[in-house]
Amino acid sequence: MGNDLNFFTLILNASGVVKIVMALLVLASVVSWAIIFDRARALKRARKDAASFESRFWSGGDMAQLYKRVDADDLDGLASVFHAGFREYDRSREHQMGYAVVVENARRAMRVAIGRTADSLQKNLAFLATVGSTSPYVGLFGTVWGIMNAFHALGDVKQATLNLVAPGIAEALIATAMGLFAAIPAVIAYNRYSHEIEVLENRFEDFSEEFTNVLLRQLHAASR
Repeated sequence: MGNDLNFFTLILNASGVVKIVMALLVLASVVSWAIIFDRARALKRARKDAASFESRFWSGGDMAQLYKRVDADDLDGLASVFHAGFREYDRSREHQMGYAVVVENARRAMRVAIGRTADSLQKNLAFLATVGSTSPYVGLFGTVWGIMNAFHALGDVKQATLNLVAPGIAEALIATAMGLFAAIPAVIAYNRYSHEIEVLENRFEDFSEEFTNVLLRQLHAASR
């Protein structure tokens, strides 16, 4: 009985439907872990870039020069928010628009840039949410199917024993375990990354408001 209940033996001896379920869950788990590591790197880079850019922005240098340096770099994260805002500010001012229009145009451009950055950071998170919510049910389907087969096999014997039913039930429960194995990391990662993205969005929005105040002060200073 010990040999019959070997983990890999149970998987190999599982019915075709249960094997398909297990294969799908393994594939979902592998893809989920790839996304988890990819988003972890992306969020770490976004936090680092945001801190670095804020340090450059508040260092007291000329914003026009900073805009030119940023324009030469790959635009991403907080730098893209600043770039979008200052570019729209410069264009609107060239067209001699009023203060309110210039500032509102810059704020709107930064809002769009924040949305694009958030969309980029949220890449593939929907897949984690899907895996986290559906994998337990997929595993449960495999379990139910396996148990049905185990009890169906008892119809061909005169006396049911634990030795006869245990392997079938064990292989069925493996499907549930694999479903949870795929779902739990996906749910944890999705919740954590969603929170981190929300924190970054708030940070970008705070910067947008502070930058708007800086632009207003510049406009008032230039009009004197």
